[in-house]
Amino acid sequence: MSFDLDAIRAQFPALAMTDNGTRRIYFDNPAGTQVPAMVADAMRDCLLHKSANLGGYFQSSKDADAVVQYARETMADFLNAPSSDEIVFGQNMTTITMHLSRSIGKLLKPGDEIVVSQMDHDANVWPWVMMAKDLDVTVRWLPFNKDTYEFDLDEVDKVLSDRTRLLCVGGASNLTGTLNDIKAICAKARAAGALTYIDAVQSAPHIATDVQDIGCDFFVCSAYKFFGPHQGILWGRGDLLEMLEPYKVRPAAAELPWCFETGTQSHEGIVGCAATVDYFAWIGSTMAASHVDAWEHFSGRRQAVHAAMDLLFDYEKLLASHLIDGLQAIDGLTVLGVTAPDALDRRVPTVSFVHDRVAPADIAMALARQNIFVWSGHNYAVEVAKTLDVEDSGVVRVGPVHYNSIGEIDELLDALPGIVST
Repeated sequence: MSFDLDAIRAQFPALAMTDNGTRRIYFDNPAGTQVPAMVADAMRDCLLHKSANLGGYFQSSKDADAVVQYARETMADFLNAPSSDEIVFGQNMTTITMHLSRSIGKLLKPGDEIVVSQMDHDANVWPWVMMAKDLDVTVRWLPFNKDTYEFDLDEVDKVLSDRTRLLCVGGASNLTGTLNDIKAICAKARAAGALTYIDAVQSAPHIATDVQDIGCDFFVCSAYKFFGPHQGILWGRGDLLEMLEPYKVRPAAAELPWCFETGTQSHEGIVGCAATVDYFAWIGSTMAASHVDAWEHFSGRRQAVHAAMDLLFDYEKLLASHLIDGLQAIDGLTVLGVTAPDALDRRVPTVSFVHDRVAPADIAMALARQNIFVWSGHNYAVEVAKTLDVEDSGVVRVGPVHYNSIGEIDELLDALPGIVST
């Protein structure tokens, strides 16, 4: 079986919802996706039948231990992590990054340098800027080309020095949709002796991830961006995590990965992460046979998940192409991102645009009245918005994912001319 959109959509109860007889069209996915029923079912089962703290001698605690460990193993498969002990759960990417920045800061001294990017969501910018201010560390900025919406890798060489200790960059932009060449960037940082911290919140939902191939040191994402619950996940190299000093209370475990999981975690959220990975594995085992050979060095769930992500990325490129072509045909509208048909491998389907006469918020409100859900504003991509001179007004952001259809995109494209012509 190849990609079956009807079978996919049947997994998501929210896609059948209507308001006053009008169905919902979810293009707000870069901010948070809908979840398949199997994710909600797994979380419900955890809450009703496995509700206990970890490490006890009694059955409900043993059951909780088992499902949390299973979740670590599934996330290790999703990211191709060498060990499930390198998977750390937390509230979300932002909270994890704020927390870990304190531990990483222990490695730095005044006069050291860190690199942050003008392409990134503020969650991978401001925690590091605040850390640098506290520690008298120098911040250097990696710019992107505002004509191509991509990094010039030569600029990476310019911002790195023998004092660089950390480089922080995103896998994909949550505003422009650009997919960054993080493997090449990590190689340059590693050659300079710097650690790398990758915000994959926007790339993990769309492309197959292999942290070992990328060559990064830390990799963080949020499950609610890839069809799961509000839960953050960090992968870190085991030797580095062992070296860091965790900020924790005294009775908390000293061993990995628990020492970085402050307080009692959301076990139901962690279980939901596992179910989300199992959802991808279902797609891989039922629809992605044509993509399995690319992952012949993997087996089982790990292979199925990565094949699924390749299949979904191919479908999402069709959505992105159709959306970009339709938007560019509307008078006065400018797409802010990669648009060339032969460059769609270098972007995710998140597409942002501005209009020369109608404000983004007005467009988003008008679409909402037709039950078409999009976001407007800077979407926390503060530095990106500054670079593109849209910090005040922002953009309209349309983010289809694999459960969306060409027909839904057509409804958006049919609605827009009437909105921007008023």
